[in-house]
Amino acid sequence: MSLGFIQSRLQLSRSSRGRQLNQLRVLSQRARSLRMREPLPSPQDQTAACPRRRNAEPTMAQLVGPLRKELADSLSSCRVLVVGAGGIGCELLKNLVLTGFKNIEVIDLDTIDVSNLNRQFLFQKKHVGKSKAQVAKESVLRFCPSANITAYHDSIMNPDYNVEFFRNFQLVMNALDNRAARNHVNRMCLAADIPLIESGTAGYLGQVTVIKKGQTECYECQPKPTQKTFPGCTIRNTPSEPIHCIVWAKYLFNQLFGEEDADQEVSPDTADPEAAWNPADAAARATASDQDGDIKRVSTKEWARSTGYDPVKLFNKLFKDDIMYLLTMDKLWKKRKAPLPLDWTEIQQTECSQEEACGTGLKDQQVLGVQGYAQLFHRSVETLRSQLTEKGDGAELVWDKDDPPAMDFVTAASNLRMNVFSMNMKSRFDVKSMAGNIIPAIATTNAVIAGLIVMEALKILNSDFEQCRTIFLNKQPNPRKKLLVPCALDPPNASCYVCASKPEVTVKLNVHKTIVQALQDKILKEKFGMVAPDVQIEDGKGTILISSEEGETEANNNKFLSDFGIRNGSRLQADDFLQDYTLIVNVIHSEELEKDVEFEVVGDAPDKAPAPSAPEEGKNIANGNKDSAQPSTSSKAAAEDDDVLIVDSDEEPSSSTMDASQESSNRKRKHHDADTDDAASKRKRLDQQPADDDEDIIALD
Repeated sequence: MSLGFIQSRLQLSRSSRGRQLNQLRVLSQRARSLRMREPLPSPQDQTAACPRRRNAEPTMAQLVGPLRKELADSLSSCRVLVVGAGGIGCELLKNLVLTGFKNIEVIDLDTIDVSNLNRQFLFQKKHVGKSKAQVAKESVLRFCPSANITAYHDSIMNPDYNVEFFRNFQLVMNALDNRAARNHVNRMCLAADIPLIESGTAGYLGQVTVIKKGQTECYECQPKPTQKTFPGCTIRNTPSEPIHCIVWAKYLFNQLFGEEDADQEVSPDTADPEAAWNPADAAARATASDQDGDIKRVSTKEWARSTGYDPVKLFNKLFKDDIMYLLTMDKLWKKRKAPLPLDWTEIQQTECSQEEACGTGLKDQQVLGVQGYAQLFHRSVETLRSQLTEKGDGAELVWDKDDPPAMDFVTAASNLRMNVFSMNMKSRFDVKSMAGNIIPAIATTNAVIAGLIVMEALKILNSDFEQCRTIFLNKQPNPRKKLLVPCALDPPNASCYVCASKPEVTVKLNVHKTIVQALQDKILKEKFGMVAPDVQIEDGKGTILISSEEGETEANNNKFLSDFGIRNGSRLQADDFLQDYTLIVNVIHSEELEKDVEFEVVGDAPDKAPAPSAPEEGKNIANGNKDSAQPSTSSKAAAEDDDVLIVDSDEEPSSSTMDASQESSNRKRKHHDADTDDAASKRKRLDQQPADDDEDIIALD
């Protein structure tokens, strides 16, 4: 190798590194300017101020190439709807205006909280408490003042945003964080026949997919992991994990200050089948205090009101008297460590260090001692009592993880209960994460997913729908060193109870115990995602069971289904005119449902995420056919509301064969040999894209 060749390579390397450093300086200056909200100097000013920068800063066109004129014109004229202006939404809005989209409407019900500022870069501290949608609009217009952006501080589920509203757009992009809203937007886009780009993130994991009526699976075609629930007797009698205590504390907040719910009772469960004790004997053996805080089997809220929400009496009832009552259930503690009651007076007389009482370091990271949490409980109860008094008689508070007194109460109550049941106590940050079902959000993940959303949008507007993909972002590179994994879009699920030509489900329930109100709220609204259902019985008479018009059928609410002649084999027609959606419900009467189970969805309707079967040794997982083996995937389901499905193969399997996973890249997998016919046949569809994928870039013409 000649010396001249080596010198030329070194010079080229230095030149390339210099260009990269110049680009980094420009980006850094832009970021500082945006944070200070100062106008950026024009490219001409930058060049004049620093001649060495001439030709050093590449334009967007130089970086990715100019869009074709037809596509650029389409971007400037089309109307798009962005649902959500949070973590993904902020990044997405910025990407849209910088790409050339001019007509954007954004809707979000939330207001800005301090906890949003670390990643939702369109917001600053001065914006706390303001509408996310409105502030996002104002901030994005600084990127592109000529853009036409309309902001709605409202819920997308408001009846004002009906099918006709959705038909005003060429494309809808979801940047949501809850399943109910996702389900609703999915149905509205199906009814309006508008393409929808769905997305979600969970920590380092992310996903983007495209939904088109009649061509792809809809959001509800495949079962989603259901939110984990716990038996009532575990929450009330025998908690064994911190999450049990946190759920109990949230229930307690509602029972004391919010809307009472019989399913959220916090007192000891005397019907616990595991206890099998004699109530009469236990009552005689139970010893409680002689003061007004004695255990009385009345409503928790009623009892609390009778004490004037006295923090000390509440403390002694919850952490002393109720625990002593639990101790009388002898059989519960034969194989468990018995709980240890707490007494307010004894705690206050116990000497403790400053660190245990007040903690050290950041407030959210502190783990206090028992005395510290007892004092926090006392202060939070007094604050919440004052808020309740200010609202007047009959008022209720709503638990919000971002409301400091409510969060203080749940943190203190849950930690005190953890101590009673001999668990390690948790910091406020940990409690908030579990109480609010929060996965720590990562700005980089949101940015990557927002970029992928725009790329899929460009394919759709370029009439190149066959190139659209479901794309997964993994936590770590897969065995082929890929973080971004594209998968072919799946066709609609013929048995889907949303996008099938005639949606139909079968529900097993006890017609003699299920009331009309439960059918409406728990089955049609909560389970099947309807907003305002109308229900009639297919009995030849067209009997109206539920009407969305206020007052028409309220008299039916507390009647049993059997009172209307509904029996095994009956069919109900449920219509949601807002969603332009009709669902036939086949009723199966059963008196053998499990304890605490009010109904079950049977048949082909998505109900529970199927348990993945383990692959046989030496074989790949096949989708029902050994001759069409697909790459192995992870088996652990993502349990959070972002519904992120993760895979680790860079082949082109259908996305429905990919099991959900939080740690997909931590497991070893077997893959097809690159020379096999199966793998080659699957790659054939991707060969239309550029073959050079060393940098894992998904190319778009």
